[in-house]
Amino acid sequence: MQIVDLHCDTIMRFYEGGHLRDLEGGHVDLEGLRRGETLAQCFAIFVPTYGAAERHGVAEDAAGYFDRAYAAYLRELELCRDSIAPAYCVADIEKNSREGKISAVLTVEDGVTLDGRIENVDEYFKKGVRMVALTWNYENSLGYPQSGDPEKHMLGLKPFGIEAVRRMNELGIAVDVSHLSEGGFWDVAKYSKKPFIASHSCCRALCDIGRNLTDEQLRAVADSGGVVGLNYCNYFLHPVADKEDRFTAVSELLRHLVHMVNVAGSDHVALGSDYDGIGSELEWGGCGNQQVLARAIERRFGAETAEKITHRNALRALRDIIGG
Repeated sequence: MQIVDLHCDTIMRFYEGGHLRDLEGGHVDLEGLRRGETLAQCFAIFVPTYGAAERHGVAEDAAGYFDRAYAAYLRELELCRDSIAPAYCVADIEKNSREGKISAVLTVEDGVTLDGRIENVDEYFKKGVRMVALTWNYENSLGYPQSGDPEKHMLGLKPFGIEAVRRMNELGIAVDVSHLSEGGFWDVAKYSKKPFIASHSCCRALCDIGRNLTDEQLRAVADSGGVVGLNYCNYFLHPVADKEDRFTAVSELLRHLVHMVNVAGSDHVALGSDYDGIGSELEWGGCGNQQVLARAIERRFGAETAEKITHRNALRALRDIIGG
């Protein structure tokens, strides 16, 4: 069963010198994408700042990091051009598939490098970026991240954030609300004229942390015509009392998928693994064995709904946002 995955952080491994053909010790590599029947993989340029930059040993500023990570991504596409090709719209994904190639969709996690300048949104688009998570875990010129502090969690988009959402709508860049404050989420729901996406999130009703979406938020994504991509991180799937507990079971993913389908509807649920961005031990290992998950979804929901969850819903939402 074909897979469209709305989020992975593998570009960081390219930035560090790894190559897609022979990556080891992570969730994503070229052969794994093939074996796992990946139709399209969204590759995020995650921009580490503040404490995250320190943890990853990144000394350069956000703009410098972005440029080097982007160059590393282009390098890998060129090295693997016989097997994987960029996609800027859904028609490209379909064309690449006919040619036997996996599609790579470039996204950004944390719009910090937009730096309050609307012309930078246009530069993202020219570089091939087709989805932007407005924030990560720190405030930027667009808005505020999710927070355990109820007041901070309800902070909305900044004026530039609203302007950027409108420009992303015009250009055909998907607005991604994963990591965004709940106040910012509701501003996206208010101001976006196109469907919006939560690329890698889970259900707050089942695991009560700020990064997860409430039932009201799940319904709002569905009302917009968007999708929620299920995150595979164990921390977002169930309360974690023991920090050594890093295991993600297929059954936990199914539990969240059932809730998403019941609340948002079967047309608005997708997959957003967060491969190479999470430290979880996945029951199936990584993208090379993700058909284990696909088959479990099919057993639970039936073939038609499983195809929606694994790829059709994501393709439909992307077609509505970035074009067919």
